[in-house]
Amino acid sequence: MVKICCIGAGYVGGPTMAVIALKCPSVEVTVVDISVSRITAWNSDQLPIYEPGLNEVVKQCRGKNLFFSTDVEKHVAEADIVFVSVNTPTKTQGLGAGKAADLTYWESAARMIADVSKSDKIVVEKSTVPVKTAEAIEKILTHNSKGIKFQILSNPEFLAEGTAIQDLFCPDRVLIGGRETPEGQKAIQALKNVYAQWVPEDRILTTNLWSAELSKLAANAFLAQRISSVNAMSALCENTGADVTQVSYAVGKDSRIGPKFLNASVGFGGSCFQKDILNLVYICECNGLPEVAEYWRQVIKINDYQKSRFVNRIVSSMFNTVSNKKIAVLGFAFKKDTGDTRETPAIDVCKGLLGDNALLSIYDPQVTEDQIQRDLTMSKFDWDHPVHLQPSSPTTVKQVSVVWDAYSAVKDAHGLCILTEWAEFKTLDFQKIYNNMQKPAFVFDGRNVVDAEKLREIGFIVYSIGKPLDAWLKDMPAVA
Repeated sequence: MVKICCIGAGYVGGPTMAVIALKCPSVEVTVVDISVSRITAWNSDQLPIYEPGLNEVVKQCRGKNLFFSTDVEKHVAEADIVFVSVNTPTKTQGLGAGKAADLTYWESAARMIADVSKSDKIVVEKSTVPVKTAEAIEKILTHNSKGIKFQILSNPEFLAEGTAIQDLFCPDRVLIGGRETPEGQKAIQALKNVYAQWVPEDRILTTNLWSAELSKLAANAFLAQRISSVNAMSALCENTGADVTQVSYAVGKDSRIGPKFLNASVGFGGSCFQKDILNLVYICECNGLPEVAEYWRQVIKINDYQKSRFVNRIVSSMFNTVSNKKIAVLGFAFKKDTGDTRETPAIDVCKGLLGDNALLSIYDPQVTEDQIQRDLTMSKFDWDHPVHLQPSSPTTVKQVSVVWDAYSAVKDAHGLCILTEWAEFKTLDFQKIYNNMQKPAFVFDGRNVVDAEKLREIGFIVYSIGKPLDAWLKDMPAVA
């Protein structure tokens, strides 16, 4: 029986290994993590992450050929294939601070693998890592190998949160990069054999190590670039009376462009886009390509601009101050169908409003009060460190209350911001909401989920990203 061990029980490791266990009943899969609370959660009915379909997959396999354990060294020693899915945060100090990936956790995982291994192993990069990481890991393993042979593969994940299980069941492609030596090709084939149990052969792509590593960064950079492109257009649409929804629909009808990732919004979020682009910027700079680095940096600049533009629009519309005014925030996760708040635009929007002394009442169906308070008090990039190394008892922001119902959030509020496109927000009783809000009542739709005209008929002053401006908003222009 092939034994697989995955180091890291997070958003990538947990779901990926659960699906491998489901699709490969003859493979024994163990997910290990040093966080006791996280492993306890994986072994309970309350999984540590929310992902549609994940619960059913875990319940089907757990205890049969899927195991979760804190005994890291034992399971690594016994495994034939070791996936490494540990945190790769952006460095906050030293060389490359603010851009480069911090490989501290990766390096310690590699040293531990070399230390406990008693048999040859295939080590698979699953976390997003900078190009040439495999080479560094290879050196650590080789210099500490005690005669044991290691083969390094890069197998980047291309999951979208909210659809991760479906993405794993029917991937667009599985990418495996390895050395172009007989041993490297043999290792690629071994991993290919695992995926081939449910993925069609023509969707399993094999490349050299560097191509696989760079493909992941490039894919995320291209996706983020599309979002920043349509968001840049949204600003122009507002100033000219065009409708960004109509523009993006017309553009997306071009078969060379296609319709995906062309929805204007308050900005992109998630654990990968910003981090991977910063990483790409740093790699370009290190390779003497400042023009290429600046090109990709602009994608992040537009994203930051979109968030600050949204905050400015709220403040300027409400008589240029939100001080001591209650603002309802509907949605905190970075997108619907996930509880993930990493780099969510809601953090910067909320911080911007708090900077003007607003009182926030926040509702998200999948995000806890503890998580929201942590996100609003944590320093930038802290979220990407293991839970036990994050600030343990965050100070709470007194101007923030977290409620468990949209109607409680909006009661007596002056304004309402929609920051996540949860389906339930489309079906809210807006007449009831209007009746319970202070007047004039404002709606700032950062995801274009509401019917602005219907809301205006009720009496709301509505701002929708990239849509023709309400007469009220024209009279009170947002000043950057």
